[in-house]
Amino acid sequence: MIAYMTSQKRWTSHGKVWGTRALILSVFIANLSAAIPFILQPERFAAGFEMSGIAGEVSVRGMGILFLMWNATFPLVILRPGRYRVLFSVMLAQQIIGLLGETIMWVSLPAGHATLQATGMRFILFDGVGLALLISAFLLSRKDHEG
Repeated sequence: MIAYMTSQKRWTSHGKVWGTRALILSVFIANLSAAIPFILQPERFAAGFEMSGIAGEVSVRGMGILFLMWNATFPLVILRPGRYRVLFSVMLAQQIIGLLGETIMWVSLPAGHATLQATGMRFILFDGVGLALLISAFLLSRKDHEG
């Protein structure tokens, strides 16, 4: 009976780690799916920011690079979510800062910028879902970490 309980606890712990990894990995992949196109094909996205030409392309490409920088902490946390709690906390802080900043920019946009408002709302929704997934992963890994 004791062997079964130990085995069951190990399986549950293992499942929590992999569940945590899956949540973080889904946010990481989604973030890369935004960053890489911004870097490789910025001309496709510049109009969504009411920009055009070389200046628009450089600005969008720069955002893509910032997205990559933002995600530098993800691989270690994906590999060892219980061990890299400080990095995990940084990821949450970055996500919150991004979401709050995007929301403030969106709310402060003057009338007459429907395209920019739509782009801002997409970012808010994208990062809001990402934050919810990361909080879920953090809580799931915390329970495993404390156990």
